Amino acid sequence: MGNTHASLDDILAEDMHHWYNKFMRESPSGLITLFELKSILGLQGMNEDASSYVDQVFFTFDMDGDGYIDFVEYIAAISLMLKGEINQKLKWYFKLFDQDGNGKIDKDELETIFTAIQDITRNRDILPEEVVALIFEKIDVNGEGELTLEEFIEGARDHPDIMDMLKKLMDLTPVLIIIVEGRQKPINAS
Repeated sequence: MGNTHASLDDILAEDMHHWYNKFMRESPSGLITLFELKSILGLQGMNEDASSYVDQVFFTFDMDGDGYIDFVEYIAAISLMLKGEINQKLKWYFKLFDQDGNGKIDKDELETIFTAIQDITRNRDILPEEVVALIFEKIDVNGEGELTLEEFIEGARDHPDIMDMLKKLMDLTPVLIIIVEGRQKPINAS
């Protein structure tokens, strides 16, 4: 206990009873709202893009669309991010990127999400514009300026460099650690 360096695999291996107790401590009602998720993650006062990204993450984890993340959705989300097969993760990424829900992702949607992720994770190793340009250069072979789910999955799988960038950019480990280890003190925004 108290070991902040435990791997997420170790944390996930804990028995369900322990997980359930953690979940209920964070949310005694048995349901997490969007506001509570932002509170758990200490993400008040974010810029609009980062806030929009967290909203999108919440709504993709809220699998039944009832406006709450329940225990089953909570476990499924964490399990997907840690242990999901690459096709499952790519489908989830696509759903997250497709902000307007039209079944296609365009450059603006990708850039907005990547910028928002960097605002939250503070990982600015790669410029969002460069990632988006590379993705569209290699995957959007028709030059349409948008990608379907099939093009996105096939393109990511066929280009290991893009897959590596996506994995790095979409690493939610810091967020999941906060969720599974309990509420942290909010970071003071100056």
